[in-house]
Amino acid sequence: MRVFVTGAAGFIGRAVVQELIDHGHQVLGLARSDASAEIITKAGGLPHRGDLEDLESLKSGARDADGVIHLAFELDINNVAKCTAKDRAAIEAMGEAMAGTGKPLVIASGILFLPTGKLTTEDTEPDRNHPFAERAKSADLVYKLSKEKKIRGSVIRLSPTVHGTEDKGFIPMLINLARQKGFVTYIGDGSARWPAVHRLDAAVLFRLALEKGTAGATYHGVAEQAIPIKDIMTVIGKHLQLPVESKSLNEAAEVIGIFAKVIDSDNPTSSDKTQKELGWHPSQPKLLDDIAANYFSSESKSKFSL
Repeated sequence: MRVFVTGAAGFIGRAVVQELIDHGHQVLGLARSDASAEIITKAGGLPHRGDLEDLESLKSGARDADGVIHLAFELDINNVAKCTAKDRAAIEAMGEAMAGTGKPLVIASGILFLPTGKLTTEDTEPDRNHPFAERAKSADLVYKLSKEKKIRGSVIRLSPTVHGTEDKGFIPMLINLARQKGFVTYIGDGSARWPAVHRLDAAVLFRLALEKGTAGATYHGVAEQAIPIKDIMTVIGKHLQLPVESKSLNEAAEVIGIFAKVIDSDNPTSSDKTQKELGWHPSQPKLLDDIAANYFSSESKSKFSL
């Protein structure tokens, strides 16, 4: 297949591009800069110039491909509504270009806005009152396009921690914070649980959803369903040789703002249905082992500012 990939030069995107090429697919990668184009070219893909606001470029990329994997998302934690509106416009443009073809459109979404405190599944509806719930509207749009435009749209809800080489997400942010403050913190008793997935396992999942996912389906990018936050912080504290301390939610919020609610979010999540339906079998290192082995060799960089 010839696959149009947005976010092809990103952390997950680079792994997806390699996975697709390794399995005989051709990749047309959205590139908004010369640097992105170079990354895509070196990986064996063809750069397609444009960005999420260039809807005509998105349409032409989708039309020229046999399927689309949409990974690009420009997150501004202070204006989630604006970011998600841009995302929906991009999805709408690509969906319109694919109308009536039955081609696959696979998008990335998240798990953090699912209900907390209980094991959630692929059939669990989002908590529409969550601060990040606007992101769920992109998934709603894909389901709608699948029905009305006759495309094979599916949604992959990714774990809040997609880990691996060159991770610039939550874990590097927590490591940087600990280095700055001189201690590692968790909230309350630290029993809040996070799901996690290695970027290479996530890449396999995107390929499988592209190849054989069903229209209107929701899949979960979850290799480990419930890792206690305290265990994550303990590994960080051990390797930085810093004390690990409990804080109240309010105390933590004074230091890391909205991210305090993120690390206090209890989101145990199953991917049993995903694994069974797509034949997905995560095989990469687990989160705590990956952190211990690969996250302290140099200064950690995060895309999230504190």
